[in-house]
Amino acid sequence: MKELEVRTATSAYPVYIGEGIRKQAAALLSSLNRPLTKILLIIDAEVERLYGDEMFRLLNETWPVKKVIVPSGEEAKSLKEYERIQTEAIAFHMDRSSCMIAFGGGVTGDLAGFCAATFMRGIDFIQMPTTLLAHDSAVGGKVAVNHKLGKNLIGAFYQPKAVIYDTELLKTLPEQELRSGMAEVIKHAFIADHAFLEKLLTFDTLQGLTSAELNEMIYKGISIKSAVVREDEKEEGIRAFLNFGHTLGHAVEAEYGYGRITHGDAVALGMQFALYVSEQVAGCKMNRKELTQWLIGLGYPGSIRQDIETPVLSARMMNDKKTRGGMTQFIVLKELGEARDCMLSKDELENLLNKWRMEETA
Repeated sequence: MKELEVRTATSAYPVYIGEGIRKQAAALLSSLNRPLTKILLIIDAEVERLYGDEMFRLLNETWPVKKVIVPSGEEAKSLKEYERIQTEAIAFHMDRSSCMIAFGGGVTGDLAGFCAATFMRGIDFIQMPTTLLAHDSAVGGKVAVNHKLGKNLIGAFYQPKAVIYDTELLKTLPEQELRSGMAEVIKHAFIADHAFLEKLLTFDTLQGLTSAELNEMIYKGISIKSAVVREDEKEEGIRAFLNFGHTLGHAVEAEYGYGRITHGDAVALGMQFALYVSEQVAGCKMNRKELTQWLIGLGYPGSIRQDIETPVLSARMMNDKKTRGGMTQFIVLKELGEARDCMLSKDELENLLNKWRMEETA
């Protein structure tokens, strides 16, 4: 088992990474020395099918536990599901010393974290991610639900008390979900570690990744994110660099319809556009075509559906949380492994997006 500490201005908490460590969950929770009266286990429907009974039994040996099963997929991050979980918590007579555990992917973690942040003005919660994608969202304390007008617009900064990452659970992931999670690993390399990116570029397929390789990727990705969060917990500065690829990615997710394209595939499209903007606006020197073809070779899409018009996407991007005074904070690369931000108007975004889309479909 590997362990690292995430430290922010307001808290510090451990991240445990290893195969089979879900079976040590009760011992790991007890080691946190937190008063704990009850546990609300918020679990993704697919994870419930595979591991729900086992996890309930492991926890219920020590504490009273109630399971709340949420839908698999982005539709779970809704105000409707948020209200349902709060109702379950109240009916279970949870108190300020109770805890919510998110057992599932990034969607489950975001939803459970926001519920914990607002139940009785904040109770403990634990992240137990089950997907590769969640290696990014489980760390850093950004929790939220979606609104029909945009993704993650209703949320909070609220750190977990621990992250327990059992990499054995990744063995049951379909290739599409593995690819989705790998997009966030690639993002971390693009913005912060050229040497890590060079290592990733040696992979021409995601099939057959060993447990050791996955463990190392997860540890490296979380280490990069932890270093960023340590300096900027509430996204007032460099934490915005973690949004590389996400400005367009979130717009694509919204226009396709949540759940119709994976988060990772949407972010991969966003990163391809961000590489183009990096070249055009920031003068980043790279072999962009080679990087794009590598992403496509791994199975990511190389272009946005033609029926979705550029003005619609640019309007979505201007509705992003990172927009200030009519300008969108767009993350680019100064060079591979080093990010910066730039401010773009709607017209500039639209013009760049039009040119990139024409190039990609030529």
